Amino acid sequence: MTSALPTPRKTPTQRRAIETCAAIVEAAARILEEQGREALNTNRIAERAGVSIGTLYQYFPDKHAILVSLIRREREALLAELRAIQAHGEAALQAMIAASIRHQFARPKLAAALELVERSFPLGPEAAAMAEEIATISSGLLAQRFGALAQDDLLTAVLIGRGLVNAAGEGLLPRQGLAERVSLAIESYLCAAARQP
Repeated sequence: MTSALPTPRKTPTQRRAIETCAAIVEAAARILEEQGREALNTNRIAERAGVSIGTLYQYFPDKHAILVSLIRREREALLAELRAIQAHGEAALQAMIAASIRHQFARPKLAAALELVERSFPLGPEAAAMAEEIATISSGLLAQRFGALAQDDLLTAVLIGRGLVNAAGEGLLPRQGLAERVSLAIESYLCAAARQP
């Protein structure tokens, strides 16, 4: 039997409730950045957000629901940047890479922590749809530059770029020259794919 996806208890509609939920989600983000996932629990989140534990539980049933909201918030920010790209061809590729790097390095410790969190539990159909939209927009931008290639090849190129950016965010690769390395890796892969019969 599959366990239900953790979701907020109620959706806030009034400004103060919206701000409270945002403060709770941001408190979780700061704890993840500063102390890691092991330090994350609802009591610490409530204390960091400046709300009572009862207030936290009005909106979120547990820390997992807060993490889901945090991951959604971060994906929505990247999606907004990708949707806003108006460039074409080479400029679109560079804009996509720049957006990915900005997103990763705006809060690199948070991005790295959320990568690990995402692997540990399912995020449900909404989050899957957001991940699919990120991949679709990114592969569409690549198709503008490289023409009609198989969707699998375009998605593989997106994953190559994402892997390099994530590795740099985790300190495994230098940040200097990252955009150029990502661009070269994507271009090399897709040029090789285009030569395949």
